[in-house]
Amino acid sequence: MVDVPAQVANVARNLRYRGVDAVRELASLVAYSLQSTTDPDPVLDADWDVLVLLDACRADLFADVAADADYDSLPAEPGSRTSPASSSVEWLETVFGGASDDALADLAYVTGNPYSASKIDHDRFHTVDEVWRYAWDDDLGTIPPRPVTDAAIRTGRESTADRMVVHYMQPHFPSVVEREQRSEGVELDEFGDDEMSVWDDLRFGHRSEADAWKSYRQNLEYVLDDLALLFENLDAERVVVTADHGNAFGEHHVYGHPGGVDLPVLREVPWWETTTTDTYSHDPDAAGRDDTGEGGDVIEERLEDLGYRT
Repeated sequence: MVDVPAQVANVARNLRYRGVDAVRELASLVAYSLQSTTDPDPVLDADWDVLVLLDACRADLFADVAADADYDSLPAEPGSRTSPASSSVEWLETVFGGASDDALADLAYVTGNPYSASKIDHDRFHTVDEVWRYAWDDDLGTIPPRPVTDAAIRTGRESTADRMVVHYMQPHFPSVVEREQRSEGVELDEFGDDEMSVWDDLRFGHRSEADAWKSYRQNLEYVLDDLALLFENLDAERVVVTADHGNAFGEHHVYGHPGGVDLPVLREVPWWETTTTDTYSHDPDAAGRDDTGEGGDVIEERLEDLGYRT
Protein backbone atom coordinates (compact mmCIF):
# COMPACT_ATOMS: atom_id res chain seq x y z
CA MET A 1 0.00 0.00 0.00
CA VAL A 2 1.10 3.57 -0.61
CA ASP A 3 2.99 5.25 2.24
CA VAL A 4 0.12 7.50 3.38
CA PRO A 5 1.99 9.38 6.16
CA ALA A 6 4.78 10.31 3.74
CA GLN A 7 2.30 11.48 1.13
CA VAL A 8 0.36 13.52 3.70
CA ALA A 9 3.63 15.23 4.66
CA ASN A 10 4.25 15.92 0.98
CA VAL A 11 0.79 17.49 0.64
CA ALA A 12 1.48 19.66 3.67
CA ARG A 13 4.68 20.91 2.07
CA ASN A 14 3.00 21.64 -1.25
CA LEU A 15 -0.46 22.81 -0.17
CA ARG A 16 0.52 26.47 -0.12
CA TYR A 17 1.70 26.33 -3.72
CA ARG A 18 -0.50 23.69 -5.33
CA GLY A 19 -3.69 24.04 -3.33
CA VAL A 20 -6.38 21.56 -4.31
CA ASP A 21 -4.07 19.77 -6.77
CA ALA A 22 -1.96 18.50 -3.87
CA VAL A 23 -5.07 17.09 -2.20
CA ARG A 24 -6.19 15.50 -5.47
CA GLU A 25 -2.86 13.73 -5.83
CA LEU A 26 -3.10 12.29 -2.32
CA ALA A 27 -6.69 11.21 -2.92
CA SER A 28 -5.69 9.39 -6.12
CA LEU A 29 -2.75 7.67 -4.44
CA VAL A 30 -4.98 6.38 -1.66
CA ALA A 31 -7.82 5.39 -4.00
CA TYR A 32 -5.60 3.48 -6.42
CA SER A 33 -3.91 1.77 -3.52
CA LEU A 34 -7.04 0.64 -1.71
CA GLN A 35 -8.87 -0.36 -4.91
CA SER A 36 -6.09 -2.46 -6.42
CA THR A 37 -7.54 -5.27 -8.53
CA THR A 38 -4.68 -5.95 -10.95
CA ASP A 39 -3.22 -9.44 -11.10
CA PRO A 40 0.54 -9.24 -11.82
CA ASP A 41 2.25 -11.46 -14.32
CA PRO A 42 4.96 -13.84 -13.04
CA VAL A 43 8.56 -12.67 -13.11
CA LEU A 44 10.86 -15.34 -11.70
CA ASP A 45 8.50 -18.11 -12.82
CA ALA A 46 8.60 -16.88 -16.43
CA ASP A 47 10.80 -18.67 -18.95
CA TRP A 48 14.07 -16.75 -19.36
CA ASP A 49 17.81 -17.09 -18.87
CA VAL A 50 18.57 -13.37 -18.64
CA LEU A 51 16.13 -10.72 -17.43
CA VAL A 52 17.05 -7.11 -18.27
CA LEU A 53 15.33 -4.49 -16.11
CA LEU A 54 15.07 -0.96 -17.47
CA ASP A 55 14.27 1.00 -14.34
CA ALA A 56 11.02 3.02 -14.54
CA CYS A 57 10.32 2.22 -18.20
CA ARG A 58 6.68 2.54 -19.28
CA ALA A 59 5.39 0.07 -21.84
CA ASP A 60 4.09 2.83 -24.10
CA LEU A 61 7.44 4.63 -24.05
CA PHE A 62 9.23 1.45 -25.07
CA ALA A 63 6.70 0.80 -27.84
CA ASP A 64 7.08 4.38 -29.07
CA VAL A 65 10.85 4.02 -29.39
CA ALA A 66 10.55 0.53 -30.90
CA ALA A 67 8.38 1.98 -33.67
CA ASP A 68 11.15 4.42 -34.61
CA ALA A 69 13.09 3.45 -37.73
CA ASP A 70 16.35 4.22 -35.91
CA TYR A 71 15.88 1.10 -33.79
CA ASP A 72 15.35 -1.66 -36.31
CA SER A 73 16.75 -4.22 -33.86
CA LEU A 74 13.68 -3.77 -31.65
CA PRO A 75 10.42 -5.60 -32.36
CA ALA A 76 7.83 -3.63 -34.30
CA GLU A 77 5.21 -4.44 -31.67
CA PRO A 78 6.82 -5.28 -28.33
CA GLY A 79 4.68 -7.01 -25.77
CA SER A 80 3.82 -5.88 -22.28
CA ARG A 81 3.17 -7.41 -18.87
CA THR A 82 1.73 -6.27 -15.58
CA SER A 83 4.42 -5.65 -12.99
CA PRO A 84 3.86 -6.71 -9.39
CA ALA A 85 5.06 -3.28 -8.27
CA SER A 86 4.89 0.45 -8.90
CA SER A 87 8.31 1.25 -7.38
CA SER A 88 11.76 -0.33 -7.24
CA VAL A 89 11.58 -1.05 -3.52
CA GLU A 90 8.25 -2.78 -3.94
CA TRP A 91 9.58 -4.81 -6.89
CA LEU A 92 12.67 -5.97 -4.98
CA GLU A 93 10.65 -6.88 -1.91
CA THR A 94 7.90 -8.62 -3.89
CA VAL A 95 9.92 -10.47 -6.54
CA PHE A 96 13.12 -11.30 -4.66
CA GLY A 97 11.79 -11.09 -1.11
CA GLY A 98 8.89 -13.38 -1.96
CA ALA A 99 11.00 -15.92 -3.86
CA SER A 100 12.04 -19.32 -2.58
CA ASP A 101 15.65 -20.02 -1.69
CA ASP A 102 15.89 -22.39 -4.64
CA ALA A 103 14.73 -19.69 -7.06
CA LEU A 104 17.53 -17.34 -5.97
CA ALA A 105 20.34 -19.81 -5.30
CA ASP A 106 21.30 -20.01 -8.98
CA LEU A 107 20.51 -16.37 -9.81
CA ALA A 108 23.16 -13.70 -10.42
CA TYR A 109 21.96 -10.12 -9.85
CA VAL A 110 23.91 -7.32 -11.56
CA THR A 111 22.51 -3.98 -10.48
CA GLY A 112 22.88 -0.24 -10.77
CA ASN A 113 20.09 0.40 -8.25
CA PRO A 114 21.33 1.42 -4.76
CA TYR A 115 18.29 -0.08 -3.06
CA SER A 116 20.06 -3.43 -3.34
CA ALA A 117 22.04 -2.40 -0.25
CA SER A 118 19.02 -2.64 2.03
CA LYS A 119 16.14 -4.37 0.23
CA ILE A 120 17.57 -7.80 -0.64
CA ASP A 121 19.33 -10.58 1.24
CA HIS A 122 22.58 -11.05 -0.67
CA ASP A 123 23.25 -14.43 0.90
CA ARG A 124 20.24 -15.94 -0.85
CA PHE A 125 21.64 -15.20 -4.34
CA HIS A 126 24.31 -17.01 -6.31
CA THR A 127 26.11 -13.66 -6.68
CA VAL A 128 25.23 -9.97 -6.37
CA ASP A 129 27.30 -7.37 -8.22
CA GLU A 130 26.37 -3.91 -6.94
CA VAL A 131 27.86 -1.92 -9.79
CA TRP A 132 26.58 1.35 -8.33
CA ARG A 133 29.04 0.97 -5.45
CA TYR A 134 32.11 1.37 -7.66
CA ALA A 135 30.87 3.02 -10.88
CA TRP A 136 28.61 5.86 -9.71
CA ASP A 137 29.07 9.12 -11.62
CA ASP A 138 28.70 12.03 -9.19
CA ASP A 139 28.51 14.57 -12.02
CA LEU A 140 25.61 12.71 -13.65
CA GLY A 141 23.92 11.94 -10.35
CA THR A 142 23.36 8.35 -11.46
CA ILE A 143 25.17 5.31 -12.82
CA PRO A 144 25.49 5.31 -16.62
CA PRO A 145 24.74 2.12 -18.57
CA ARG A 146 28.26 1.07 -19.61
CA PRO A 147 29.55 -0.16 -16.21
CA VAL A 148 26.38 -2.24 -15.83
CA THR A 149 26.83 -3.63 -19.33
CA ASP A 150 30.46 -4.52 -18.61
CA ALA A 151 29.52 -6.23 -15.35
CA ALA A 152 26.77 -8.22 -17.09
CA ILE A 153 29.16 -9.35 -19.82
CA ARG A 154 31.74 -10.42 -17.23
CA THR A 155 29.10 -12.31 -15.28
CA GLY A 156 27.69 -13.94 -18.40
CA ARG A 157 31.12 -15.20 -19.42
CA GLU A 158 32.51 -16.16 -16.01
CA SER A 159 29.66 -17.04 -13.65
CA THR A 160 28.27 -20.52 -13.11
CA ALA A 161 24.83 -19.10 -12.24
CA ASP A 162 21.95 -20.55 -14.25
CA ARG A 163 20.12 -17.22 -14.61
CA MET A 164 20.96 -13.53 -14.45
CA VAL A 165 19.05 -10.31 -13.78
CA VAL A 166 20.65 -7.13 -15.15
CA HIS A 167 19.22 -3.95 -13.61
CA TYR A 168 19.97 -0.69 -15.46
CA MET A 169 19.00 2.65 -13.90
CA GLN A 170 17.85 4.24 -17.16
CA PRO A 171 15.36 5.55 -18.22
CA HIS A 172 14.85 6.53 -14.56
CA PHE A 173 15.57 10.21 -14.02
CA PRO A 174 17.89 12.11 -13.80
CA SER A 175 18.47 12.31 -17.53
CA VAL A 176 22.03 11.37 -18.50
CA VAL A 177 21.67 13.36 -21.73
CA GLU A 178 20.64 16.53 -19.89
CA ARG A 179 23.41 16.16 -17.35
CA GLU A 180 26.00 15.69 -20.09
CA GLN A 181 24.70 18.77 -21.88
CA ARG A 182 24.91 20.76 -18.68
CA SER A 183 28.53 19.69 -18.20
CA GLU A 184 29.22 20.96 -21.69
CA GLY A 185 28.03 24.44 -20.76
CA VAL A 186 24.27 24.34 -21.36
CA GLU A 187 22.56 26.62 -18.86
CA LEU A 188 20.60 24.96 -16.07
CA ASP A 189 17.58 27.20 -16.64
CA GLU A 190 17.00 25.46 -19.95
CA PHE A 191 15.94 22.44 -17.91
CA GLY A 192 13.86 24.19 -15.22
CA ASP A 193 14.76 25.13 -11.68
CA ASP A 194 16.12 21.69 -10.85
CA GLU A 195 16.22 19.04 -13.53
CA MET A 196 16.69 16.24 -11.00
CA SER A 197 13.25 16.96 -9.47
CA VAL A 198 11.36 16.50 -12.69
CA TRP A 199 8.16 15.52 -10.87
CA ASP A 200 8.10 18.73 -8.84
CA ASP A 201 8.91 20.67 -12.01
CA LEU A 202 5.77 19.17 -13.55
CA ARG A 203 3.67 19.64 -10.42
CA PHE A 204 4.52 23.33 -10.16
CA GLY A 205 4.37 24.07 -13.89
CA HIS A 206 8.09 24.74 -14.24
CA ARG A 207 8.31 22.28 -17.09
CA SER A 208 5.93 21.04 -19.75
CA GLU A 209 4.86 17.41 -19.95
CA ALA A 210 6.09 17.28 -23.57
CA ASP A 211 9.56 18.45 -22.54
CA ALA A 212 9.79 15.98 -19.66
CA TRP A 213 8.60 13.14 -21.90
CA LYS A 214 11.26 14.04 -24.47
CA SER A 215 13.91 13.78 -21.77
CA TYR A 216 12.45 10.48 -20.59
CA ARG A 217 12.61 9.10 -24.12
CA GLN A 218 16.20 10.29 -24.59
CA ASN A 219 17.19 8.48 -21.40
CA LEU A 220 15.68 5.26 -22.75
CA GLU A 221 17.43 5.69 -26.08
CA TYR A 222 20.68 6.19 -24.18
CA VAL A 223 20.46 2.81 -22.46
CA LEU A 224 19.20 1.01 -25.60
CA ASP A 225 22.51 1.75 -27.29
CA ASP A 226 24.20 -0.21 -24.52
CA LEU A 227 21.70 -3.04 -24.77
CA ALA A 228 22.84 -3.56 -28.36
CA LEU A 229 26.42 -3.95 -27.08
CA LEU A 230 25.32 -6.32 -24.32
CA PHE A 231 23.41 -8.53 -26.72
CA GLU A 232 26.45 -8.86 -28.99
CA ASN A 233 28.48 -10.13 -26.05
CA LEU A 234 26.12 -12.46 -24.25
CA ASP A 235 25.18 -16.08 -24.89
CA ALA A 236 21.57 -16.64 -23.89
CA GLU A 237 18.76 -18.56 -25.54
CA ARG A 238 15.98 -16.66 -23.77
CA VAL A 239 16.50 -12.98 -22.91
CA VAL A 240 13.64 -10.79 -21.67
CA VAL A 241 13.75 -6.99 -21.59
CA THR A 242 11.26 -5.51 -19.14
CA ALA A 243 11.01 -2.98 -16.28
CA ASP A 244 10.33 -2.95 -12.56
CA HIS A 245 7.64 -0.25 -12.91
CA GLY A 246 6.61 2.76 -15.00
CA ASN A 247 6.14 6.49 -14.35
CA ALA A 248 3.12 8.76 -13.97
CA PHE A 249 3.20 12.13 -15.73
CA GLY A 250 0.12 13.58 -14.07
CA GLU A 251 -2.38 10.87 -14.95
CA HIS A 252 -5.07 10.96 -12.25
CA HIS A 253 -3.01 13.78 -10.66
CA VAL A 254 -0.15 11.36 -9.85
CA TYR A 255 3.54 12.02 -10.58
CA GLY A 256 6.55 9.74 -10.44
CA HIS A 257 6.33 6.17 -9.19
CA PRO A 258 5.05 5.87 -5.61
CA GLY A 259 4.84 2.33 -4.29
CA GLY A 260 1.57 0.46 -3.87
CA VAL A 261 -0.37 2.38 -6.53
CA ASP A 262 -2.37 0.37 -9.08
CA LEU A 263 -2.31 2.69 -12.09
CA PRO A 264 -1.73 1.22 -15.57
CA VAL A 265 1.02 3.77 -16.32
CA LEU A 266 2.87 2.50 -13.26
CA ARG A 267 2.18 -1.22 -13.59
CA GLU A 268 2.26 -1.87 -17.34
CA VAL A 269 5.84 -2.59 -18.41
CA PRO A 270 7.46 -3.79 -21.65
CA TRP A 271 8.14 -7.47 -22.24
CA TRP A 272 10.42 -8.22 -25.18
CA GLU A 273 11.82 -11.70 -25.69
CA THR A 274 14.92 -12.31 -27.79
CA THR A 275 18.01 -14.53 -28.20
CA THR A 276 21.60 -13.32 -27.97
CA THR A 277 24.98 -14.62 -29.11
CA ASP A 278 28.39 -13.64 -27.75
CA THR A 279 30.56 -12.42 -30.65
CA TYR A 280 33.31 -11.29 -28.25
CA SER A 281 33.33 -7.89 -29.94
CA HIS A 282 33.76 -6.10 -26.61
CA ASP A 283 36.28 -6.56 -23.81
CA PRO A 284 34.63 -5.20 -20.67
CA ASP A 285 36.53 -3.04 -18.22
CA ALA A 286 37.50 -4.72 -14.99
CA ALA A 287 35.31 -4.21 -11.95
CA GLY A 288 36.16 -1.15 -9.91
CA ARG A 289 36.70 -0.73 -6.20
CA ASP A 290 33.83 -0.46 -3.71
CA ASP A 291 34.04 3.18 -2.61
CA THR A 292 30.84 3.45 -0.56
CA GLY A 293 32.57 2.96 2.78
CA GLU A 294 31.23 1.27 5.87
CA GLY A 295 28.40 3.70 6.66
CA GLY A 296 25.22 4.44 4.76
CA ASP A 297 25.81 8.13 4.04
CA VAL A 298 26.99 7.58 0.48
CA ILE A 299 24.11 5.23 -0.24
CA GLU A 300 21.64 7.83 1.02
CA GLU A 301 23.28 10.48 -1.15
CA ARG A 302 23.00 8.30 -4.24
CA LEU A 303 19.34 7.58 -3.59
CA GLU A 304 18.77 11.31 -3.20
CA ASP A 305 20.59 11.88 -6.51
CA LEU A 306 17.90 9.68 -8.06
CA GLY A 307 15.17 11.83 -6.56
CA TYR A 308 14.24 9.69 -3.55
CA ARG A 309 13.54 11.36 -0.20
CA THR A 310 15.46 9.20 2.27
